[in-house]
Amino acid sequence: MIVLDILFYTFIAVVIIQLGFYGAIFSKFTFHTHQKQKQKNIAVSVLVCAKNEAENLKEFIPLILEQNYPAFEVILINDDSNDGTLDVMKSFQSSHNNIKIVDVKPIEAFWGNKKYALTLGIKASSNNFLLFTDADCTPLSNNWIKEMSSHFTNKKTIVLGYGAYKKTKGLLNKLIRFETLLTAIQYFSYAKIGMPYMAVGRNLAYRKETFFEAKGFMNHMNVRSGDDDLFVNQVANASNTAICTTKDSFTESIPENSLSEWFKQKKRHVSTAKYYKPKHKLFLGLFYVSQILFWLLSLIFLATLFNWKIVLVLFLLRFIVQFFVIGLSAKKLNEEDTIILLPFLELFLIVSQMAIFISNITSKQDRWK
Repeated sequence: MIVLDILFYTFIAVVIIQLGFYGAIFSKFTFHTHQKQKQKNIAVSVLVCAKNEAENLKEFIPLILEQNYPAFEVILINDDSNDGTLDVMKSFQSSHNNIKIVDVKPIEAFWGNKKYALTLGIKASSNNFLLFTDADCTPLSNNWIKEMSSHFTNKKTIVLGYGAYKKTKGLLNKLIRFETLLTAIQYFSYAKIGMPYMAVGRNLAYRKETFFEAKGFMNHMNVRSGDDDLFVNQVANASNTAICTTKDSFTESIPENSLSEWFKQKKRHVSTAKYYKPKHKLFLGLFYVSQILFWLLSLIFLATLFNWKIVLVLFLLRFIVQFFVIGLSAKKLNEEDTIILLPFLELFLIVSQMAIFISNITSKQDRWK
């Protein structure tokens, strides 16, 4: 009985922590009102790093070239591909004078390291304002460059955007998009409270001078992944970071079509979290642990009927707040259909993340492709 009493008070504390995260932090994005920015018309370099992406580039490059923006160049980085990627790049370059190709040859020290290829692309760019995306990623409007670049100011040198995944049929697709939604809610919200901690390379912009002032990726060049989140974690702060959440600024990528491939992808992403700043690891860890304890203790008390009325009220209260915050955020990011399965997807994601953490501890990290 004493044990159940202790667990019961622990459950109350966990619910308070969860409500604190949703009510005090994640709601910052939920109630964020986008203020229309004045178009800057600054010269922008769009950087795309590609490794064996010949087919995707055929579809992707035209969407970049059709952007409604007066001054931009496209830096196509061929990261030692062994398919027709370089040929596709050259075919577009022959008919467009704003395309520049960087053909990266591997060297032993940086073999398979995307950061090395990106560094060469950044050095080759002509403009101070850089916009990054992936080779399998498409902007959802021809105003993508305009929307993202409009958030640059004298103080704001980093712009975080949203990189969605294409909607297809199946539960896996909903899981992938739900995880992407939750991640976006977190990094947008933390940026809103002055604690930016990550971004996604599918849609990210920053000044070239910001990159070189931080000595590029040198602080984490030995970590295969993290060209986006580790760099932002290193250099972003309350005063230099802006978020762009207009629907014209979204990009869309092709999601993994098997659970094993998604698992491998998330292993690479999660492996970088241990290099985050201590305060970020503390907040992210506290949220994840409180999620686990919320579900675990809820099931224990509802199964044993111990103080079940109070437990049920707290259980429902947390879900109502969660559904409200995530639901409104999902509407902003065009992910409303994932909310129908919210409890199931959340629980499945918690279990998946636990498996990923364990797998990362017991296995070696792969190169980026």
